[in-house]
Order: sequence, then C-alpha cells, then structure tokens
Amino acid sequence: MKLSERFDRRYQQTPVATPQAPAPAEPDTPVDGMPTIAPIERRAVPREGATASPPTLETAVLGADSPAVLSPGLAAAKAEIHADLLRRHAAAIDISNRAGIRRLLMQLTEDHFRAKPPAALVTAADRERLVEILFDEVIGLGPLEAPLRDPEITEIMVNRPEQIFVERRGRIELTNLAFEDEASLRRVIDRIVSTIGRRVDESEPMCDARLKDGSRVNVVIPPVAIYGPCLTIRKFGREVLTPERIVTSGGSSEAILEYLDAAVRTRLNIIVSGGTGSGKTTLLNVLSGFIPATERIVTCEDAAELRLRQVHVISLESKPANVEGRGQITIRDLVRNALRMRPDRIIVGEVRGGEALDMLQAMNTGHDGSMSTVHANNPRDVINRLETLVLLAGTELPSRAIRGQIASAINVIVQTERLRGGSRKIVGVAEVFGLKEGEIGLNELFAFRQVSVTPDGRAVGYHTATGTLSTFQDHFKANGTDLPESMFEPSTQPPQDKLY
Repeated sequence: MKLSERFDRRYQQTPVATPQAPAPAEPDTPVDGMPTIAPIERRAVPREGATASPPTLETAVLGADSPAVLSPGLAAAKAEIHADLLRRHAAAIDISNRAGIRRLLMQLTEDHFRAKPPAALVTAADRERLVEILFDEVIGLGPLEAPLRDPEITEIMVNRPEQIFVERRGRIELTNLAFEDEASLRRVIDRIVSTIGRRVDESEPMCDARLKDGSRVNVVIPPVAIYGPCLTIRKFGREVLTPERIVTSGGSSEAILEYLDAAVRTRLNIIVSGGTGSGKTTLLNVLSGFIPATERIVTCEDAAELRLRQVHVISLESKPANVEGRGQITIRDLVRNALRMRPDRIIVGEVRGGEALDMLQAMNTGHDGSMSTVHANNPRDVINRLETLVLLAGTELPSRAIRGQIASAINVIVQTERLRGGSRKIVGVAEVFGLKEGEIGLNELFAFRQVSVTPDGRAVGYHTATGTLSTFQDHFKANGTDLPESMFEPSTQPPQDKLY
C-alpha cells in the first residue's frame, strides 16, 4: 500500500480527491534573489458564484497591457459610487450575499454614469472593471483579492500603498497592483485584524493575525514602519499537502517520510526546525496527519494556522492584551491549560519563549508524541536555542539540568530549508540519544546533499541516508513497526538530469 493511501486511511472521513492540473512550464527567471520588476501574468480564477465572462479585471489587473491604477476619471467615479453605497445602503449590506452586493454595485454604477454628460461615458469593459474593484473593496481586501485567488502565489508583501510584491514559485516579483492611498490600505488592515478581535494603532503598531482560510498575516504601521503601513500575508494552499506530493516535488525522499510516519505513530517527540519561510508549519501539518484519528489532540498557536484533519482536535489561540493592558493570554498559558484537557498529544505551533520549559515538561510527563517548531539553522542549533528559551521562563536551572530535560524530551529533529531558487526541502533528520560527557548526542539519519546550481539559479541535489541505523529500532519493533535496515543505507549520487 502506498504511503499516501495509509495517510488517508487514518481518518474517519476520506478527503475528496481533486483533479490535478498539469504543472506549468517553469518560465525563464533571473538568478535567485533578484526580484522581477515586471507585471505578473496570472490565470483567471473565477470568484465564488461568478459566471464565466470575457477577460476583465481578473485577467487585466495584473496584465502588461492594462494598468492596475485607475485613471483619474474612473478613480473619481469609484469614490463617488462607494460613497453613494455607504450613504444609501450601508445598513442593508449583507456581506454573505455576494451576488446581491454585485448586483447592487452594477446598478449604482449604471445610475452614476447615466447621470453624467455624454462626454463622461465609458466603455462596458471599464464599467465592469470598476464594479469588480468596488466589489473587492466592499467585501474583500481590495487589490489583494486577485493575488489571494491565484494558487501559484504563496506570499503577498505590501511595502507601502503603491508597492506590492508577491512570491510566485519561490521567486519574488514586483506587481503593478497598488492601493489608492494609505487610508485605503489602513481600512484593509483594520478589516483583517478586527475579524479575530485584535487591534493595531499607534500604541500597538505591530500585530499578528490570520485570514479565514488560515493564511498568516503580519502588520506593521507607523511610527514603527517609517514609510507607511506594511502588510505581509503568507498564504495557505487550498489543497492538503500529502506525503506523496512532497516526494514527487522533491521536498523529501520516501524513506524519510516512512521513518517520520513510524516516529509519529510510535509517539516519539518531534521538533521541526528551520528558517523563516522554510516550510516548518506546512511540514508540521503533514506530520500531524500521521496521528491516528482516535487520539485527542490539543494545538497551541499564536495565530491558528494548523489545519488538522482528525475529528478529535481542540485548537487554542493566544490573545494580546486589551487597551488597558489586561487580558493577555500567552502560548505558555495555553500549554499549561492544555495539560488539564486530557490530551493524548500537544502540538505547539512555534516555541519562541518560556513556553519551551512547559513543553519539555509535558513531553517528559506522559504526553509522548507531541510536536512543535522552532527557528534554528541546524539540529545542533535547535538544542542550543531550546536551552536559551528555557532560561527565558525565569527559572534558575543549571545548564546540565536543562540539557537533561531536553535530552529526555526530544527524540527527533527534522530540519527544513528554503534553498536557492525557492524550493523547500527536508535537509536533515537527526535523533537525540541522550547526554554524553555533558553534551547532547545527535545521530544524523538522513540528509540532502546539494550538488550544483542550475543556470536559472535553482539548487539541486538528492536525499540520502547517512548509513547510521536508528537508535529507536527496538522502540519501533516493540510498537509493531519494523523499519528495514536497507532504509538507512546511503544512496549513490544520481546523474545530473536526475537531481532535484
């Protein structure tokens, strides 16, 4: 049975299979690190409930032949129509009735231009484009709606109202999208943060939030952001990433995922480490899919991003302080509370403070099989960083005691990395096997060997075992899982055309 089939059979509800469109050809792009200063081409992604129509904003707003900024006449008309909508229909607007809002905007637009002199008449395409922009502003996030619907875009970066970058297939590109002014960008920011009960103002100029689909949002406004509000959105893919898709895309080898599958099922404690944007949370989502559906899982996160498919899942989210400086609930508070909720497993979205001590204690007191992520460059740095984070809890523990806690709590460290060219891969898997002369011992099992860089700037290589057997072989056998020793034999370097 394939790994992906076992992955799906562990749930009470089998996910609906969706046909996969063939991957588009990789365009010619500059060397990694140099953003493309050009309008983005994108596919027309129809809105919910919208019917197929000739290309309008959906294909023109990011195209090279149509400017993303409205002409002065259309911009003035948009402002007047928007004001008219708020003045006459603000109380009657139902955000859930998307079709009704679209019809209302079309009627207001027709009425507006019907009252203008013949010289002010515009084409039908301009009117439709205007309605689409108004529709996005009324119920969505304005000019960000188009890249949010594009499945190829993984990150949206608004540096200032007139400058919006996106990441597409690992490459950063400057778009020709723009907000009209700083006020319109602030309205979008307020709409995002208010939906989850948070705020951003001069007293709290930085904020983490999320969209309804789980996409991560970070906001920074003046006085911290010197040149105006900054908004960063890390999108979540609509499709659930499966182990088979990770192997097919070159993010891992099947042997690595077979090993991680066994580690999760036999309740080893796992830490996923890596840099920003290296795919830690995405991999944590995949690993959580190996947990049997019969177990009770409690997740603790700053902004709820994990999307577990099991039925018995409790999701907890931290809460910032209110205007009076009260009511803050930290990740550490959530971890402590999770211990009282009879969890089989605790998953901490990211360890970045004193909650590291509570997480280690939970792993050492009967909550085996727990998982978390941490920022670190390699497995050895994970140990050092956890040791530092435990000290942030305010406890005056000696270094040897902290290392003893880490050595007995953490079993497996999975290292992820975003390589040149934008590809995200598992680059290392190491086991923690206890203290040795005061230092925590690490046993590296798998690694990614980078061989070269292609002419278009992509790092390529291959995954291989290191030749060292797992120190948990007896543990796996005792829990009904037998991993063959051949899985840990090193692979020979494949030819150049087989590298990924």
